[in-house]
Amino acid sequence: MFGPKIKITTELFDKLKQRAESSGYSSVDEFVVHVLEKELSKTGQDDDADKVKERLKGLGYIS
Repeated sequence: MFGPKIKITTELFDKLKQRAESSGYSSVDEFVVHVLEKELSKTGQDDDADKVKERLKGLGYIS
């Protein structure tokens, strides 16, 4: 990956590396991206629900 970088402790990196290997990921980067995307999708559900409500209000289906 050549995008933005973040700093983490060596201890955390080692834990991530072990988990990535035991879970079958090809790299720590792949594992971390998967975990972060999964977490973002959880927190994004509320945002999506609010957007849907606003669209339904705009269309006159709800008030």
